[in-house]
Amino acid sequence: MMEQRNKNNGGGTAKRFLTGLLGGVVGGFLVIGGFYLANGSGLAPTTNTGSGTTASDSKTTQVSNVKLDVDSDITKAVEKVQGAVVSVINLQRQQQSSSNPWGDLFGQAQDENTQGSSESDDSNLVEASEGSGVIYKKDGKDAYVVTNNHVVEGSNGLEVVMNDGTKVKGELVGTDSVTDLAVIKISSDDVKDVAAFGDSDALKVGEPAIAIGSPLGSQYANSVTSGIISSVNRPIADSTTGVNISAIQTDAAINPGNSGGPLVNVGGQVVGINSSKIATTQTESSNISVEGMGFAIPSNDVVKIIGQLEKDGKVTRPALGINMVDLSSVTSQQQEQILGVPASVKSGVVITNVVAATPAEKAGLKQYDVITKVDDKEITSTTDLQSVLYTKSVGDSITVTYYRGDKEETAKVDLTIDSSVLQQQNSGNSNR
Repeated sequence: MMEQRNKNNGGGTAKRFLTGLLGGVVGGFLVIGGFYLANGSGLAPTTNTGSGTTASDSKTTQVSNVKLDVDSDITKAVEKVQGAVVSVINLQRQQQSSSNPWGDLFGQAQDENTQGSSESDDSNLVEASEGSGVIYKKDGKDAYVVTNNHVVEGSNGLEVVMNDGTKVKGELVGTDSVTDLAVIKISSDDVKDVAAFGDSDALKVGEPAIAIGSPLGSQYANSVTSGIISSVNRPIADSTTGVNISAIQTDAAINPGNSGGPLVNVGGQVVGINSSKIATTQTESSNISVEGMGFAIPSNDVVKIIGQLEKDGKVTRPALGINMVDLSSVTSQQQEQILGVPASVKSGVVITNVVAATPAEKAGLKQYDVITKVDDKEITSTTDLQSVLYTKSVGDSITVTYYRGDKEETAKVDLTIDSSVLQQQNSGNSNR
């Protein structure tokens, strides 16, 4: 009995030993596995950000093959006109100085400067400024570019940079400071695209507008910005001529260098020539920054002006033959005692003098008449009257509505003389 018990005890001991050993091994694996799970294992897949592989499939990152249709009215419009947009470089002479310190004594410096000022010598021309332009016509060996007058002003030479970067020599055909337009002629050899003009009178406020040009110069040639037509027939007074120009207002970004470039509608037609912007406005206390106020010369006006510039190199405008001031600048006492106009007449143009042998005198207009309307256009200021006259040509006739005292009258005026005849200015008065 004792022997049998010992055998049983020995077998139980061995069994317990094996069970404990197995449990220890399993426990060890559990501990090691937990450590690997907590700290990461060298055997587990990793993400190699440098090679572009992922943890899931270790494949190189790819660009999506999903294609987007980005064609829009704007991209289609740009494609139509962009090839005709150019950069215009204003070249001017630099003052040369002699490298010979004795040159002044023997006249050498003077001779060099005289040679450098030769109209045919372009070797000393340097870039003074840059602007934009658009090719609007191709006629045999010549092509024509419209730009702003202030882009070419003061130039001794012009260079036109085509859409593909080709540079060609430009010849100034004519300029008009009143509308700020100029025409340049270039060789048609490198001209592939010509822009078409649209009807600016058909523009609607809120419709898309696209400006194309070279902001900050040809380094950024053919930059495209877009916005809307913010306003039409916006009167903008020219600081040098004092003439109100009826402009297109847009919020498409227009920066220095965009001047002379086209404002385009969604049909790819040129509806204006970009001319200016308002960046700041001055108040009594400070300057206020302004965003999104650019202005373009309407295409219908552009077409009329460039036709005259091509033909004559200048624009001939008719003269009425009067000196004038705004009615608003006349005191109420003077209006009552001298002019005698009704109190209901709040604005207009007062004739202060009628020039002899001019259309105004022949039509019977007299000193102290107050003009309130020309044809169907209300006249509230001298700039209004100037602007209306500048839309007319020598030989046209207009109907002037005016007050003589308290009586409203009309007169037909035949515009028979050129405004250049009346260049003299009277102090404080406008002469038109």
